[in-house]
This record gives sequence, structure tokens and C-alpha cells, in this order.
Amino acid sequence: MSGTTTAPGDALDAAGAAPSGTPLATTGNDPLAALRAAAKARTEARATSKAAHAARRARDARPKRSADELRAIVERGQAELHGSGLGAADEATAEQVVAWAVREFSGSIAVACSMADAVLPHVVAQQAPWVDVLFLETGYHFPETTGTRDAVEQQMEVTIVDVLPRLTVAQQDEAHGKDLWSRDPAACCAMRKVEPLTRTLGEYEVWVTGVRRDEAPTRTSTPLVTWDEKNGLVKINPLAAWSFDDLLGYAAQHQVVLNPLLNDGYPSIGCAPCTRRVAPGEDPRAGRWSGLDKTECGLHV
Repeated sequence: MSGTTTAPGDALDAAGAAPSGTPLATTGNDPLAALRAAAKARTEARATSKAAHAARRARDARPKRSADELRAIVERGQAELHGSGLGAADEATAEQVVAWAVREFSGSIAVACSMADAVLPHVVAQQAPWVDVLFLETGYHFPETTGTRDAVEQQMEVTIVDVLPRLTVAQQDEAHGKDLWSRDPAACCAMRKVEPLTRTLGEYEVWVTGVRRDEAPTRTSTPLVTWDEKNGLVKINPLAAWSFDDLLGYAAQHQVVLNPLLNDGYPSIGCAPCTRRVAPGEDPRAGRWSGLDKTECGLHV
């Protein structure tokens, strides 16, 4: 009869199945329930693993060794890892460099990552799960960079540490004038990158960077391991001998997160106001501080 309503159960045919085109809406047949349960289990497992790592790290913590002790470790590392010299066939692989660092420094390792890609954190985390990954939160990042940072935190067994400047962008504008980066980029980098990183690195014995020799003429002599006099700790560069193609190949093989800007003309990614696309054939870092007498932010010089 017109206007008669049918209870949900009445929609089933004699065999107990819904007529063609009628979706089942009962809780017991929720097609996403299993996926949600699996996602919850993964989240809980990650939290448990991370907590266990933090507990072990706290238990095994030791005072930072002296500069002389750390320099001696650098000398041993250079002898062990560099083989016949920079770029030689017997130079250590990235994995061997990381293994050496884990043996020598245990939990006192910091990985610096600009989030142009997540290859370096992935390489290190294979042998040092939940390693601290330092992200310089300058306040000027591309949205793609911030998104890459968030994806790395969710997908990889690393501990993201947001390294913050003493001043917010608004406070810096008030104290030094708006858009300091356009008038004195060195001063801006010093306040938003160099000082915060130096302050944070004081807690560690070694920091790991993704600097590669093929990136710029200023980086062609990058060693695998060195003493960082400015920051007073050991610095290692496991990917120093890699090419950009090596990096992309590793990312593809291991399904590692890449910043989308890498495929949009940005082979080197910094703060948005100071980074432009690079034309084919240009130096990979030509887009950084373009038109200015500046090629490095100060972290690696």
C-alpha cells in the first residue's frame, strides 16, 4: 500500500540475502572494521616499540664523552671507513658507516633531515630503530616539506624532534623587521637554523647528515666521518659518495617517502622564500638563495 514503510529486516529475500543493489548496513558486516582494527593494532605496536626503545635508552644513558675522546673515535673511524681515500672502491658503504656509528655511539645519535626525502632516516633506522631525527622547524617551509615530515613520523620507526628557533616568525619580524630573509639571509639562517641546531646537538655525541659530494662544488670533499669543531661532536655523512640517482633508486626500492617537490624542479629544498626551481643542467643547489652571494645556510661550513 502506498506510504507503507518496510523494516530493514524485511528487505532480505527468502535466502536471507539483500536484493541486488541493496547495501548491508549492519554493524556486523562493516567492511572497514577489519581495516580499522589492523590500523589500531599497528598504532599500538608502534607505541609499544617506541616506549621500549625510550626505556632502554634512558637505562643505558651515559655522560657525553670529552672532545678528546670523541676526536680519538673520529681518527679510528676515518682509518676504518675511508679505505684508500675519498671515493675509493674500498671506501665504506652507507650501511657500514651507520653500523660503525651504532657500535661507537649507541643511543647518542641524531639524524639531521631537511625532509627533502626520508632516505637518510630510513638508512639509519634499519640499524638504529627510533633514532632521533632532527627537523629544523624554521616556520618558512613549503607545505610539501611539512607534509613529508608528518608522513615520516607516521610511517617510519624514527623519533621526530622538532628543533625550534628561539623566536617565532612573528617575533623575529617584530625584532628585526619583516622578511629578514630578503635583506640578510645569513642572519635569518643563523637564527632559524644554525643556533637552534647547535643548541640541540649539545645533547648528542654524533650527528648524521645527508650531505652528498655531487650536490655542489663546496661539498666535493665531504668525508664519511669527521670532527665538527663548531658543534663539538662527531659528524658522519653516510651518503657522501651517493649520486642523486642512487638516492632515488634507494627510495624506489624501499618505498621511502620523497618530498613531492623533488619531481617539480626542486632537487635541493630549503625554506620556501629562499628556494626556486632549478632549470635543466643547472647546479642542483642553484635554486637556493638564487641571485645572492650565498650557497650554504651555515650548518655544514
